[in-house]
Amino acid sequence: MHSLYPPPLVITVKLSSKFQVVIPRSVRNRLGLRPGMKLQVVEYEGRVEFLPIRKPAELRGFLGRIDTNVVREEDRL
Repeated sequence: MHSLYPPPLVITVKLSSKFQVVIPRSVRNRLGLRPGMKLQVVEYEGRVEFLPIRKPAELRGFLGRIDTNVVREEDRL
């Protein structure tokens, strides 16, 4: 099965005395992160995840490969 995403990167970063981290350039480039972008911070099962908040216009076309050939019931046409 082919994934839409490249294999994960594992990179160690250091938490500063101000509780800041630098997102490595390779990760920023792969995810298209830019200065000033907002990220959601999620604490989940003992880990921290940063999720980029995308503008609706940036999401255009992300479902382009979805199969829209769905069998529908007669009353749903």
